[in-house]
Amino acid sequence: MTINKETPGLNSNIFSKRFEDLRDFLKTEVASGLMLIVFSVCAIVLSNSDFSSYYYFVKDSYLTISVAGLHLSETVHHWVNDGLMSIFFLVIGLELKREMINGQLSSFDKILLPGVAALGGMIVPALLYLYINQNQPLATSGWAIPTATDIAFSLAVLAVLGKRVPVSLKIFLLSLAIIDDLGAVLVIAIYYTSEISYIHLLYALGAFVTLIFLNLANIRIVGVYIFVGLFLWYFILHSGLHTTVAGVILAATIPFSIKNNSHSPLRYLETKLHGFSAFIILPLFAFFNADIDLSALNITSISNSVPLGIGLGLLIGKPLGISLFTYLAVRLKLCKLPSSTTMYDIVGIGFLCGIGFTMSLFINTLAFSDAVSTIQFGQEYSKSGIFFGSIISAIIGYIILKIRLAKDANK
Repeated sequence: MTINKETPGLNSNIFSKRFEDLRDFLKTEVASGLMLIVFSVCAIVLSNSDFSSYYYFVKDSYLTISVAGLHLSETVHHWVNDGLMSIFFLVIGLELKREMINGQLSSFDKILLPGVAALGGMIVPALLYLYINQNQPLATSGWAIPTATDIAFSLAVLAVLGKRVPVSLKIFLLSLAIIDDLGAVLVIAIYYTSEISYIHLLYALGAFVTLIFLNLANIRIVGVYIFVGLFLWYFILHSGLHTTVAGVILAATIPFSIKNNSHSPLRYLETKLHGFSAFIILPLFAFFNADIDLSALNITSISNSVPLGIGLGLLIGKPLGISLFTYLAVRLKLCKLPSSTTMYDIVGIGFLCGIGFTMSLFINTLAFSDAVSTIQFGQEYSKSGIFFGSIISAIIGYIILKIRLAKDANK
């Protein structure tokens, strides 16, 4: 009888422990990375199965929203890319602002090395892509695709290596990836901008000025900023600029703290949106953008200059640019390597930054948006380069850092 009485309690404790383990796991970068993989595989499987018609029916279905005289009708695919991804970039902007005010990017010395590395990680793959596609005029618009880094995926691979990874190396990767994404936003705003509607741009400027006024007036109610931010997003959407810009602009105006640091609107919003971004937005983006027609993949299509330029840009250009620019910066004594790290580690991090995946897919939708280039490069061709380049980069980066950590463990 004693055993029977204790067993329920024992089972309850085991269940509680497993629930806590699951909850802790879902907070990790590994869980976010796995979600991206699962949803991407689902997209590939569904788009190449007998259920492909249902998949594309959902993807291309129109959703209409009408509020206060504002009317929007877009496909589910566009709502994810133009709507939800704006929230993702809002989170990136919040992280960047927090790090610049009170974090790893809060001084010139701290921001210099990851900034230089990120610059190299954008310039070299872009030049490599343009060199490979110099005889393809329509393909040149894809030069920014291999310059991107998927923060969630790269951090997930690093997290798999365990607690032996130096904290300084994790901080370096995070800082580099955030700056890299900021660079992506600038590229999108400057290069991938369609015809400008100056009247809507003027309205967007008015919304931005309102947000600045709220900040200067010491208004700390997050909902007020979100309300004005929705108008900012709407006006930017119709201005010709990409809506990701709205997310970053809104993040820049969210107050970091108030008197006595008793409450931080920025930290509050970042905490609330981080999980939503990692486990809802990015998986949905992967699901509606990772579809690729496997039947169209062959040696000819994969060896085309576009996927070749993207794949080699991610696999070679990214680690080469990051390692080379970092080496030169250290050699010229402009900055120092993070503590407990070597150039060998930087090379490994360079390969992890070659995981472009969701960010590269996102830029891909902008680079090959017109009908002619989309037919030639926008689906199987460019996406195959993103997939193969990202996967091989992840494997090589993992192996390099795994060997390094194993050597340290044997000392």
